[in-house]
Amino acid sequence: MKERGKCNMSEKMKILAVDDNSISLATLEHELKKDYEVIPMNSGDRALQYLRREKPNLILMDIQMAQKSGIETLREIRGMEKCKDIPVIMLTSKQDKASVVESSKLGVDDYVVKPFKGDDLQRRIERVLREHK
Repeated sequence: MKERGKCNMSEKMKILAVDDNSISLATLEHELKKDYEVIPMNSGDRALQYLRREKPNLILMDIQMAQKSGIETLREIRGMEKCKDIPVIMLTSKQDKASVVESSKLGVDDYVVKPFKGDDLQRRIERVLREHK
């Protein structure tokens, strides 16, 4: 996976990163840009607009966002025919049981707590993408 993007940039898998915190988005882009094409979105509504046009290989999404929570956004994504099978990793500082249970009901593939370690997130992304091939 490490050498893949060097010959042809279009071969990189696309990850839609959804978080209303610009520092979190910048951190995700920095950690992942070598191996993935990261599409940053700062709201659930913008992510939904993007998903009406494109289909990424994976979605990383924060739960706590100002306008529309990650759970509300994911509920809408799961209702979109072409997007309901996209793997999702919730990336959040929110650890309450209700959020974990609700995320699980909506079929999230993993739940990563902020602050995260870059290598741990990379491993989790690789595992989820492998499982969804």
